[in-house]
Amino acid sequence: MSVIVNGKSVDAAPRPGQCLRTFLRDTGHFGVKKGCDAGDCGACTVLLDGEPVHSCLIPAFRADGKAVTTVEGLATDEGLHPMQQAFLDAQAFQCGFCTAGMIVTCASLNQAQKKDLGAALKGNLCRCTGYRAIEDALLGRTHIEEVAAGEAFGRSLPAPAGPELVQGQARYTFDTAIDGLLYIKLLRSPHAHARIIGIDRAAALAVPGVHAVLTHEDAPAVPFSTARHEQAWMDPADTRVLDDVVRFVGQKVAAVVADSEAAAEEGCRRLVVDYAILPAIVDPAAATAFGAPIIHAGRSTEHRIADVNRNIVAETHGEFGDVAAALGSAAVTYEGTFTTQRVQHAALETHGGLAWLDGEGVLNVRSSTQVPFLTRRALAEIFALAPDKVRVFCERVGGGFGGKQEMFVEDILALAALKTGRPVKLEFTREEQFIATSTRHPMRVTVKAGADRDGKLTALQLDVLSNTGAYGNHAGPVLFHACGESISVYNCPNKKVDGIAVYTNTVPAGAYRGYGLPQTTFAVEAAIDELALQLGIDPFEMRRRNIVRPGDPMLAPPGSGHSDVLYGSYGLDQCLDLVERAMAEATPTPELSDEWLTGDGIALTMIDTVPPDGHIADATISLHHDGAFTLTVGTAEFGNGTSTVHRQIAATVLGTTVDRIALKQSDTAHGGHDTGAYGSTGTFVAGRATQAAAEALAAELKGLAAQRWSVAPADCVIADDAISCGARRLSFKELATVSGTPLAASGHSQGTPRSVAFNVQGFRVAVNKHTGVIEILRSVQAADAGRVANPMQCRGQIEGGVAQALGAALYEEIVIDDTGRVVNPRFRDYHLPSYADVPRTQVLFAATNDAIGPLGAKSMSESPYNPVAAALGNALRAATGIRFTSVPFKPDRLFPRLQEMFGD
Repeated sequence: MSVIVNGKSVDAAPRPGQCLRTFLRDTGHFGVKKGCDAGDCGACTVLLDGEPVHSCLIPAFRADGKAVTTVEGLATDEGLHPMQQAFLDAQAFQCGFCTAGMIVTCASLNQAQKKDLGAALKGNLCRCTGYRAIEDALLGRTHIEEVAAGEAFGRSLPAPAGPELVQGQARYTFDTAIDGLLYIKLLRSPHAHARIIGIDRAAALAVPGVHAVLTHEDAPAVPFSTARHEQAWMDPADTRVLDDVVRFVGQKVAAVVADSEAAAEEGCRRLVVDYAILPAIVDPAAATAFGAPIIHAGRSTEHRIADVNRNIVAETHGEFGDVAAALGSAAVTYEGTFTTQRVQHAALETHGGLAWLDGEGVLNVRSSTQVPFLTRRALAEIFALAPDKVRVFCERVGGGFGGKQEMFVEDILALAALKTGRPVKLEFTREEQFIATSTRHPMRVTVKAGADRDGKLTALQLDVLSNTGAYGNHAGPVLFHACGESISVYNCPNKKVDGIAVYTNTVPAGAYRGYGLPQTTFAVEAAIDELALQLGIDPFEMRRRNIVRPGDPMLAPPGSGHSDVLYGSYGLDQCLDLVERAMAEATPTPELSDEWLTGDGIALTMIDTVPPDGHIADATISLHHDGAFTLTVGTAEFGNGTSTVHRQIAATVLGTTVDRIALKQSDTAHGGHDTGAYGSTGTFVAGRATQAAAEALAAELKGLAAQRWSVAPADCVIADDAISCGARRLSFKELATVSGTPLAASGHSQGTPRSVAFNVQGFRVAVNKHTGVIEILRSVQAADAGRVANPMQCRGQIEGGVAQALGAALYEEIVIDDTGRVVNPRFRDYHLPSYADVPRTQVLFAATNDAIGPLGAKSMSESPYNPVAAALGNALRAATGIRFTSVPFKPDRLFPRLQEMFGD
């Protein structure tokens, strides 16, 4: 077959059944991405004879004699394609995995199509941006600022990878070619609970190209957790690389390693497994009953499981004051039970990785991970390897949202590489992402609250049942976090918490943006509104009377045992004021018939900027002979923007510009340590390490100049790529030459003390009382992010967080049947927000400066997600008079209550 790809003839024979996407990638066109395998996401969009197509749906042979243009082919010798330049100017990307396909689609639009972007972009999904920046690119808007040396921090500077992203040149996990590569496919359990009696490998090994079949007999029996934390106590040791007991439908049973994915898949089909079916349970409430099937029989508290016999992996209980008495004497009370569903992270780059042994016997693992250093530690422990014999690194990561704070593929990759001695690849399909990784923890939250006649809270009580699924990764920390800041943001003399996280025979839950707070905030903020309604107090005023303020203790029983959370800065009062003013502004409102009911709702949240008990980051920075710098950090870039902010921090401290700072990151071979990019720490913790390293190097440079001039270092000023003292000046290039030895410095951050960030969300909604359809008329979020490191980028994080949370609040839901099987494991059955679904959110920032965070900044990556469902629920209550207590707020679920209230 002969096809013209980006103006060049490619002559190659596609494999039988091969799609155009894999054909193009096989020929080195890595800008064509895999996000769904089914034409649902648009990441693989190319032009076929000038028309945009999803290349995963086009058989490769159909391109014979045709012209294909990928994102790499849009630019010309004169420069970038106008659409590539527009995306660069508007910084219309975050993780960037969808960007290549999105640009190709946008470049093909005519003027008529641009007038209806909802229809024009329905085939391209973005999980990060919230689409506002993409719309801005199409409208020709730019948000980038020009700044002088030393003034980078606090300004809207572009991401360093931007030019590569818009041209499809940024390299993600699988954007490389490796000779001699073998492919791994996993056989997965069809049963929710079973013991493996035996596995017959003979037929699988007879498949041409199959090199190995790996089972629990080949894997270490070391128990561990897929969750990655700095401290092991946070998670139970309840998982094995390959187990002889399967505990959910989709759990890996065996790995087939072969010359091709097709051979590996055929090998999986030919494996014969003898299962002894065990009793299964999918209801978390029933799982705690005495006599219920024990899911992790044989484990104990030594494995950090609270109560194996009742399937309770973690629990928290505590009270201060007397809640029952306070409720009994309160002027008004409210009690309600709220439920939240399973949600998939849906990062467009699925889990996967490559592994190989190098010439020195070092195990190299290149994966899509948020936690390379913690994964290296786990692999070394599981496989009894010296830490210096394991290297884990990531290139650019295509979205994470907490889902890649797990070790779902690296253990199998390591096992296969060690057993075969060959480089190996494992890439999850979209279905595997749904059935075999992790979800948000579904929770049942009962809240009780009381207040006096003046609107002062007198009692707050939470009873939480969290479903952690078959394994306890993140079960305890999510539960503790959910029961923490959701009520400690309010002053109340009497508080009580009872929470348990329970095993069930369902797909595991894990870390997800917000880490438990969206679930409990949904209940707590509803209770605050209901008390305000009974008292006739405005919802803003009700919160002002009860929120914590500087000097107040931030208390939630039973307490975390960690007292290092401080008010590094405080802007919650500003956030309330900003949202109240914005919601009161006159805005255009669509004409609505009397079938529509409208209402406003708000919610607030507080979040600790760092997890408790240790989050470590190291950084180093060195000066080169040309006067430029290299900054090395361990934290990963997956759309969180840390690669931009770290350069801004270093450039500001060193009096230079960001283009003079080269960045190396997320590779254990670089030395040092970094706990990982999770828990709102990429800027707050790792950024402090960068600041410390830059300040140390600045001091060294000043000392060198002072010695040369025989003056005090304090008399020297660092600015404009030089050290000055009066009229004397030494450029960085000259200093590098003068020193005669390499100039470098290191910085370290322990992640303590911690600060708090605040967010307030406001919505105005219209609800059709006869159909349950919801239209969002206004969306406003105010954030206290300290000194905002990069306003454009931070605004994008908030817009993306709101969009993602709206998906969960309105329609996203993993559905599991009575047998524990996920019934909607693909995008077309799981509604992700597209451009047409997402309202434009007005983003406002409180004016604060955090005393703890780097250069006054603090986190703002996950907290924007937290108040969204709660604010939307309060808006629905205001519009309809009905308190809806379960998400998602799908029309068919609202309809029965609306019909009951308003009739046909």
